[in-house]
Amino acid sequence: MRFSSLQFVASAALLAALPLSGQSDGERTPRELEGVGITEHLGQKVDLNLTFIAEDGYPHALREYFQKGRPVILNLVYYTCPMLCNLVLNGQTEALRNMQWTAGKEFEVVTISIDPTEDFGMAKSKKAAYLTSYDRETTGWHFLTDNSGNVAKLAAQVGFGYKLDPKIGQYAHAAAIFVLSPDGMISRYLYGVKFKPLDIRLALTEAASEKFSVSDKLILYCFHYDPAAHSYVPFAQNFMRAGGVLAVLILGFVLFRQWRRERRLSYANRHMVTAK
Repeated sequence: MRFSSLQFVASAALLAALPLSGQSDGERTPRELEGVGITEHLGQKVDLNLTFIAEDGYPHALREYFQKGRPVILNLVYYTCPMLCNLVLNGQTEALRNMQWTAGKEFEVVTISIDPTEDFGMAKSKKAAYLTSYDRETTGWHFLTDNSGNVAKLAAQVGFGYKLDPKIGQYAHAAAIFVLSPDGMISRYLYGVKFKPLDIRLALTEAASEKFSVSDKLILYCFHYDPAAHSYVPFAQNFMRAGGVLAVLILGFVLFRQWRRERRLSYANRHMVTAK
């Protein structure tokens, strides 16, 4: 029985947050969804020489968006998607609005259409809509379209499996965002259509920890990514260690202030004796 449009999208959404390896042998995947999912390629680098058509209508190498030494959030979506892509982008935008960091300052965002028929006009329109929703001045969120089949190559490199049903003209695909290091290494996969601001912040810090402050590194030290929960969770052992370090620092600060206070009083007393 062939899926209807609604069944196709709903089934894709149901499998959206599951990596391909997460399915058991006893589960039957519908033919329309075979190959749809995510196979994580953590630690591998994407080809930054791949070119895509930007909002200005000209080809640009992916490298251009990685030249500023910032980690990058990568989205693989398509702009005419009736449901799932919008849910992912909406969830990401909401999380980014609730972060102190701003795209174009601490990180970059690159959104690319997986549909080779979509043109830069659609990318430009989608960008205007989401930058309005983001409600911040930024030059760090880029919307691109395919060029010479490069999006399929990039999708394979990050392990993003998707499939077009020509009967209904829609793609089945997973719901996830990818966090890459400034040199294009795949650092973290964040799944779903709702994202915690802390998860994104920690993933960005993890992707380029040398860029951020000591406080950000301390937060990352106290949390680790739990693949089962698809989220960052407190790491008890490090959390206790960090708490111990913090207690020592606080104690040291208190003792230092006390020492300075006593030194000032001693100095003042000596001068009072001399004045007499």
